[in-house]
Amino acid sequence: MRQLSHCAIAAACVVLSAVAARAAGDRENGAAIAERWCASCHLIGPEQESAVEGIPSFMAVARAADRDADVLAGFLVDPHPPMPDLSLTRQEIQDVLAYIASLRDADAN
Repeated sequence: MRQLSHCAIAAACVVLSAVAARAAGDRENGAAIAERWCASCHLIGPEQESAVEGIPSFMAVARAADRDADVLAGFLVDPHPPMPDLSLTRQEIQDVLAYIASLRDADAN
């Protein structure tokens, strides 16, 4: 019985770790979301060649000192015109934030 409870605890830890890792954001999924929903207006990465003039690039957003994940998440939950309401899920927002953070991290290297 005791061994069974240890197995159950170990399994719960594995599941919770996987959930926590997913909640933190998946940058690859965030890049895919950005490609699908954001690239028509924003430069979303270094390989993109054109975007709408005057719209900040994802790299500019990543570099902005006054932007933190909570501010960006809030903006993505309740965007302001001219940005459309994309109705992203919480997880999709975390994924986009992870992608933006990866751009900042890549720029720092």
